[in-house]
Amino acid sequence: MAFLTDRKRAQGAGSGREGTHHHWQMIASSIALVFIVPVFILMIGGGLGESHDEVTEYFSRPFPAIFTGLSLVVLMLHLMREAQAAIEDYMHGIAQKLTLIAAEAFSYAVIAAGLFALAKIAL
Repeated sequence: MAFLTDRKRAQGAGSGREGTHHHWQMIASSIALVFIVPVFILMIGGGLGESHDEVTEYFSRPFPAIFTGLSLVVLMLHLMREAQAAIEDYMHGIAQKLTLIAAEAFSYAVIAAGLFALAKIAL
């Protein structure tokens, strides 16, 4: 019977380099979303049932436009990091790499499209 130290048992079980950084990123964006999401829902809820022109006028004002852009960016970056964690946990090999690339590309594409649409409305 071979005697294994705690270090020997843990060797090869995974890296401990980026987990803390990822954890703090998720904590920070979660706390930001706790405050951003209710305000965003109230802003969007206020425009329900309004005409297209009234909604366009509302989002052409600075605060709703900037806050909607902020909400979009923070939410999509949080979603991207969460998807990255899930993909790294459950996929391996080339499929993992391709799925990570697809998830990141999708997130940035949604951010770009949303900010572009918001800029067209606001300007």
